[in-house]
Amino acid sequence: MFSWDDMRIFLATARGESLSAAGRSLRMDPATVGRRIGRLEEDLGAPLFAKSPQGYALTEAGTRLLAHAEEAEQAMQAAVETVAGRSEGMSGQIRIGAPDGCANYLLPQVCARIVEENPDLEVQIVALPRVVNLSKREADMAITVSAPSAGRLTVQKICDYRLHLAATRGYLAEAPAIAALSDLRGHRVVGYIPDMIFDKELDYLGALGVEQVALASNSASVQFQWVAQGAGLGIVHDFAMPTAPGMTRILPETLSLTRSFYLVRHADDRRLERLNRFARILSEGIRAEVARLESLT
Repeated sequence: MFSWDDMRIFLATARGESLSAAGRSLRMDPATVGRRIGRLEEDLGAPLFAKSPQGYALTEAGTRLLAHAEEAEQAMQAAVETVAGRSEGMSGQIRIGAPDGCANYLLPQVCARIVEENPDLEVQIVALPRVVNLSKREADMAITVSAPSAGRLTVQKICDYRLHLAATRGYLAEAPAIAALSDLRGHRVVGYIPDMIFDKELDYLGALGVEQVALASNSASVQFQWVAQGAGLGIVHDFAMPTAPGMTRILPETLSLTRSFYLVRHADDRRLERLNRFARILSEGIRAEVARLESLT
């Protein structure tokens, strides 16, 4: 009969899609992971993975086992929380996936305050220019700018935030005057690499009325740094602007964008009180921080 430890190794391999990735997450030698997977397949009498140079892909039997293994994982985590008690401060590790604008300008201060109040808690922020895959457990929860419509997920709107066209006063002093959006054609525009925009809510070119950008990056933070250094003008988050005192809005009455942050979690995690508590505190903290920073612009 296989044990929870077998399930833990199976889950890590399924999510990492390779022995080396599973070994890193488990802090085990990949060869040991491979032997344990082989032993589990022998015990079950069925191959769980199709092995190839590209990695380990779940077979039909592995896919069936995955749902049960995730249920066992949730039950184990819930049991640990019950034994530990819910009245004490949060502890353990929680990983958050977020787009890099949020990860750079909001989450550091919000999460620092949470950890200060819960010294036994470890928070990890994964800043990725793409949607975090919760099914593969890349993170315990994710912040997104669109509400996903597929998958076994729970979605909660956190708050709205605003963005404006901006540049430094130094750049504007030396560049042609801007009286309307049509005047942007004579300026260096900063923005996303068009074919690397991972969410339609990040496509600002239509709002600007321009077809291409002079300085492009898939990172909102890189774009912000270009604008802050006077390299050009671009759409920036209002909550980031207080970090660049020389930056000013351009045509705020003409162009003002509103987007939203959503907190996304795996549906099974709603049974875990620790994650529920963290999600509530995180959402409250983000709302408060957005309001505070936007009031300074």
